[in-house]
Amino acid sequence: MKKLFGGVLAIVFLASCTSSTEYKTYLSNPQLFSQVVHELNSVVMGNNFPPIVASRNYTYASIAAYEVMAAGNPTRFNSLAGQINDLTAMPKPQGDKVNFELAAMLAFMQVGEAVTFPEGSMKDYRDSILQIARDKGLPKEEETQSVAFADTISKALIAWSKGDNYAKTRGAQKYTVMDVPGRWVPTPPMYADAAEPNWRMIRPLVMDSANQFTPPPPAPFNMDDKNGPYYKQVMAIYDSSKTMTKEEEHIAWFWDDNPFKLNVSGHVMFSTKKFSPPGHWMGIVGIAAQKAKVDFAETVYAYAITAIAKFDAFIQCWDEKYRSNYARPETIINKYIDPEWRPLLQTPAFPEYTCGHSTTSAAAAEALTKVFGDNFAYTDTTELEFGIDSRSFKSFRHAAEENNLARFYGGIHFHPSCLVSTDYGKKVGELVVSKLHMKK
Repeated sequence: MKKLFGGVLAIVFLASCTSSTEYKTYLSNPQLFSQVVHELNSVVMGNNFPPIVASRNYTYASIAAYEVMAAGNPTRFNSLAGQINDLTAMPKPQGDKVNFELAAMLAFMQVGEAVTFPEGSMKDYRDSILQIARDKGLPKEEETQSVAFADTISKALIAWSKGDNYAKTRGAQKYTVMDVPGRWVPTPPMYADAAEPNWRMIRPLVMDSANQFTPPPPAPFNMDDKNGPYYKQVMAIYDSSKTMTKEEEHIAWFWDDNPFKLNVSGHVMFSTKKFSPPGHWMGIVGIAAQKAKVDFAETVYAYAITAIAKFDAFIQCWDEKYRSNYARPETIINKYIDPEWRPLLQTPAFPEYTCGHSTTSAAAAEALTKVFGDNFAYTDTTELEFGIDSRSFKSFRHAAEENNLARFYGGIHFHPSCLVSTDYGKKVGELVVSKLHMKK
């Protein structure tokens, strides 16, 4: 009888050990955090946010998760307080039973939702993670302390986010459309208003101002001089569109990342959606983290530094866009070359110079190179869910360079604009990785 009783105790003990660790294994899986990021990506896409606004969601959410992980890993990571503009000391956890992985995901979702979304956008997903963790043995006290810490960090970061002038830009002056040769005007088929013409007012995170890195002015508009740089860059796009190869088309569609494309067929109109450029690069972070087999904390760090680089890169780029107010290729070709011409990709609703995708891709590439190293080969599977085949790259910088060609092949950017954009996006990325001391 004693042997039987002892065996029962052993089984109960083993079961309790399994129960007590199963939830920890579940919550500490770095791929779970990437799934949370993907969920935010899907909500951003569903709400039709333009890429500049989307970058704000990803960035503040990622900083929230990072601050939680920095608090839980003080020997590995430094808080961003005092390193990014106006961010002061973060709250400390109360109690010794905080599950920092859980708290990081909760903070990510809470801040990502609160920055722009309708309330409750991520509630169901948040509740599902909590329920699975409970089913796997998450103790009540640990859940309570984790939720409380996530809430404390989230409130502090949401309060800080409100000082970035976003609300002020909602009521700021709109772009004035004028019939001036070479100046940006709305493009077909939506003829949408200019997107975020006041984004230069948004507070940068690392840059000291929106115009810290001001690119040279673009080639002056001149369609009379057929040997001049302006005419040549227009004709380069027009001629290229007639000889496009399948590979070039694939490159263009792979980096399209149009969050809201209006499709018109006769009297029928419908929209299709994809992840925006910052959403695409958030997907790349997850792919790299999984390939490198980094842990949860390192994965959060990779997302945060990449999001910060993209955030400042958008501010730098948009500062120039609404200074030069450069017309899109479609506008010029339709007026001066071929009224029936349409680019392969749908033209976004903002000026051409500089290229947002090239700028932010170059900045993101510098951040990811900082985390995972140069010559980090990977296959980007982000676009598979949109029916677009994957592409493989020798490095993050290689991917950013291909993006230059993508916007040119797509017919929405002059190639010289893309090259300048990559140079200046790289400057922003280099500033971010040199100034931020996130890892000890």
